[in-house]
Amino acid sequence: MKILVIGSGAREHTIASTLLASDHVSEVAVVPGNPGMERDGLRVVNLNPKNQAGIIEFVQNNGYDWVFVGPEVPLIEGIVDSLAEAGIPAFGPSKQAAQIEGSKDFAKRLMERHNIPTAAYATFSELEPAVAYVREHGAPIVIKADGLAAGKGVTVAMDEQTAIDALNDIFLDHKFGIAGAKVVIEEFLEGQEFSLMSFVHGTKFWPMPISQDHKRAYDNDEGPNTGGMGAYSPVPQIPQSVVDEAIETIVKPTVEAMDADGIPFTGILYAGLIATADGPKVIEFNARFGDPETEVVLPLLTSDLAMAINDLLVGKEPEFTWDESAATLGVVLASDGYPEDVIKGAAVPDIAVDDDSHVYYAGVAVAGKDAQENETGLVGNSGRVMFVQTKAPTLAQAQRKVYELIPEQVPGMFYRHDIGAKALKG
Repeated sequence: MKILVIGSGAREHTIASTLLASDHVSEVAVVPGNPGMERDGLRVVNLNPKNQAGIIEFVQNNGYDWVFVGPEVPLIEGIVDSLAEAGIPAFGPSKQAAQIEGSKDFAKRLMERHNIPTAAYATFSELEPAVAYVREHGAPIVIKADGLAAGKGVTVAMDEQTAIDALNDIFLDHKFGIAGAKVVIEEFLEGQEFSLMSFVHGTKFWPMPISQDHKRAYDNDEGPNTGGMGAYSPVPQIPQSVVDEAIETIVKPTVEAMDADGIPFTGILYAGLIATADGPKVIEFNARFGDPETEVVLPLLTSDLAMAINDLLVGKEPEFTWDESAATLGVVLASDGYPEDVIKGAAVPDIAVDDDSHVYYAGVAVAGKDAQENETGLVGNSGRVMFVQTKAPTLAQAQRKVYELIPEQVPGMFYRHDIGAKALKG
């Protein structure tokens, strides 16, 4: 098989590398990819993911069997629908189904209609009633831009003024553009967060091991929200009984609800959950693999990812098996200034890894070329630059090992030193 993956980050590097590991796969290309991926034998194709016609033509002219769509934006723009119209199989939700991520209001209304546990909420399209709602309900309270905001459109406000400032940012300063045309305001929920991703096809689904990511930029959960600074799996502080309850009360009714509403879901359903005193509740849904959760979950897969997805696409029963005797943990190296004012151009360190470790590249570019046209190295070209992941028998061992791999100082970059601490303390 030849497979095309759409995306450019560490998530897509992980997906593409896992697909290429199959004995049934001869080539995996990534659009647009990044130059770090080429180090793993992946083909990088310089096409804009927004150029749907160009992608269709490339797939047809190069004999790719199917397409895996990594990021949310192409999904929400309807690339799966366009590929289907051209007769090209793709693993990902339709434009309609991807609304479960593209609109928080859509997701909340779906959950409300089908009694799926989530935080109480209200949706607003104007500043004044939104502010009045905050003043009426008080803090802590959560402010969310309705649309896509690259993981940065959520403010957990511990006081009323922070909530009102967030509303001003969205409605007056248009910080998130069209994504902030509407705002969802939610009650604040207490508990440990965890990510539960599932392979989905219609009303059938296959859950993955749970994981937990770290959203804040700095140690001890300080600093601004980011797209994620590290992750680990499993999450020992979340009992299996809570996971089982989440599958029964959240994942199962959600895929059944979408099918019943005439928008069946195929692809990866990401449930961002919180274990409250009243049971697990939904914080958010995504219509694709999480980043950085993918980078710690897929390394636990012991079956053939490419064959499983191929089977799903042709209507066969897939096989997914997982290493339940190991733990994975990974750390993001980000450019200085991330997530606000990114300073690009830092030299990417060469990190020596073993068979149980991996470097997945995200925002990198070629530093330059020598006289023989060989690349001279990579530099940071975005906020999150790379992800260093390892697998070990225990989380404590994985944590210790990954921090031994990363240089203590990386000029022009920073990383958190406490990934996994919530699971290991006490």
